[in-house]
Amino acid sequence: MRITFIGGGNMASALIGGLLKRGGNAAEISVVELQADGRQRLVRDFGVRAIEAPDADAMHCDVLVLAVKPQQMREVCAGLAAHLSTQTVLSIAAGLRAADLSRWLGGHSRIVRAMPNTPALIGQGVTGLYADASVSAAERTQAEQVLAAVGSTVWVDDERLIDAVTALSGSGPAYVFYFIEAMVRGGQELGLTADQARALAIATFTGASALAAQSPESPATLRERVTSKGGTTEAALKSMAADGVGDSIVCALAAAAARGAELGDQLGAA
Repeated sequence: MRITFIGGGNMASALIGGLLKRGGNAAEISVVELQADGRQRLVRDFGVRAIEAPDADAMHCDVLVLAVKPQQMREVCAGLAAHLSTQTVLSIAAGLRAADLSRWLGGHSRIVRAMPNTPALIGQGVTGLYADASVSAAERTQAEQVLAAVGSTVWVDDERLIDAVTALSGSGPAYVFYFIEAMVRGGQELGLTADQARALAIATFTGASALAAQSPESPATLRERVTSKGGTTEAALKSMAADGVGDSIVCALAAAAARGAELGDQLGAA
């Protein structure tokens, strides 16, 4: 599978590294990167072909990955439209809808939208994917193979659900970091050092997440098993419930999804 990345930033680099670790061939990967130092880094770190502008060799690919900022996408697509034929175009840009990408790409319809998250940088990401009926099963598989190089994948069958994916897993690492911050602060206020509180909080998240991933039981059941009647965990959870922590998290996801839809409207206008 020949793959060309438009943009060679952090997420593109994570995907390239993941593909190579899974046995991908550096000779089949091209990256279009405007910055000279970025091109040098890509060649040094991965041995891929890095160029300043798309050329015939780069465009002779099976999958074209759009890995530039959403605000740059319309201009980038305008420069690619004349060079597209049968490539599967995979966009990892937040907010941009397939119909708008297709319009900017001169009507090209083989488009897959993907929303990865930052744990992809260490090969522990999760990506939501969407493709409409014009994308074949083989093309969907190609797109999935690219994202599976940095973690797990989840397909949705309605493009509007990509906003929900963005709210839950795309933005989700920030919520986890926010909660860890609060746990560290709470630990310090109880007398632990910053280093002690940080180590305990991070290990607790890592271990609990691994347990949830490996257990066939629901998170609710796992929570109940840790919660002894009249114990310390029950006291903490009652405090959170009284403060509406769970409802606040649900509302936060709704706010993020609404903003994602709003950005799609704004970026896709005109």
